[in-house]
Amino acid sequence: MIAWALDFAIACVAIALALAGWRLLAGPEATDRVLALDTLYVNTVALVLLLGLRFRSDLLFEAALVIAMLGFIATVALARFVARGDVVE
Repeated sequence: MIAWALDFAIACVAIALALAGWRLLAGPEATDRVLALDTLYVNTVALVLLLGLRFRSDLLFEAALVIAMLGFIATVALARFVARGDVVE
């Protein structure tokens, strides 16, 4: 039962990744693209965590942590760039 639930969750997150990727490519404004990129990294973290549970791999949990840290930094940098026009003052 757990394997079926994990497979279903992985499929749902994969669909969410595809929809966020579409918004990243088709977003009419820069803010839409920044939000889509943020959603992409959150969904990627969720997918990697689900795959770590499915395959019982500790390495995937560490990879999810690294992806989350890099995604947060990228989102902050892009938001500052869109709001101010520069990243570093």
